[in-house]
Amino acid sequence: MPRDPLPPNLGPVFSVGGARAAGVSPSRLRASDLIAPYRGARVTKDAALAGVDLAAGTTEGVVRARAVAIGPTLPANQFFSHLTAAVLWGLPVPASLLVDHGRGPRDLDIGVYAPLRHPRHVGVKGHQVRPDGLRVVSHPVLGVRVTSPASTWALLGSHVRDPYDLVALGDALVREQMFANDPPPLATLPDLREAMDAARRVGGPALRRACERIRTRSASRMETRSRLILVDAGLPEPELNHMIRDRTGAVVACVDLAYPEQRVAMEYEGEHHLTDPRQWSRDIRRYETLAAMGWFVVRITKTDVFDGRAEFVRRVRRALTR
Repeated sequence: MPRDPLPPNLGPVFSVGGARAAGVSPSRLRASDLIAPYRGARVTKDAALAGVDLAAGTTEGVVRARAVAIGPTLPANQFFSHLTAAVLWGLPVPASLLVDHGRGPRDLDIGVYAPLRHPRHVGVKGHQVRPDGLRVVSHPVLGVRVTSPASTWALLGSHVRDPYDLVALGDALVREQMFANDPPPLATLPDLREAMDAARRVGGPALRRACERIRTRSASRMETRSRLILVDAGLPEPELNHMIRDRTGAVVACVDLAYPEQRVAMEYEGEHHLTDPRQWSRDIRRYETLAAMGWFVVRITKTDVFDGRAEFVRRVRRALTR
């Protein structure tokens, strides 16, 4: 039996209340061509297949998809915050923080200004926040209400326990445009300090320590962690995304971290460096060129950054004193 068509003014994402006001019956709202991302919201399956994929993965993808799906259904006084906001801004949130172990993807963080009560729904973690220390904006691409990039970072002191990751999240926000196709920074260091000091924060001491270590030229979470590992081991702070030029001034390579005086470079090798034949070939040629110019390249992997820190430091120390 064919289903009754939905009123066209509802759109692909709508609230149950709006649909009922438009004359849609409860049974129609339970039909299999609609998805219920959380209580009080519906998304058409056509919209899901067009990009709002609510089942795609268990980390950033599913968080972003669910937020895009329910964003238009939120009351005007609610907004995405904390880890959900960080994902929406494209920050390098550790995947482990986005999974509620034993239950699947973590609930979406939705905030409301005090003294209003925080939302309580299935699939939602509500937060009551003070309005004097927070800024809420409309996301320029997704169109949902979300805490500003700087405010989002200031809220993460209560959720991100790893001090290196708290720095990495700040690095991602203030990252400068190093190449023509790089996006502009989402915030500045003064923005982060202002947001951090605007109110009494949970995790305030951790935020203040992290803020002093944020840099504007780190291009990834792994670069940030590598830098901090070396500094905390007593080595000098390396330069980030250092441009190596030949005698004519032409750029030969941009290396992740470098000690230019000693001609020691460090390059993080993600999995795509091994699985992409073209990338692997480019890496080989680049390392040969750098070696011919007198540079020694220390190649870093995920194991070095998480499980083999001591050996990583020893390798860099040996390279500096060779």
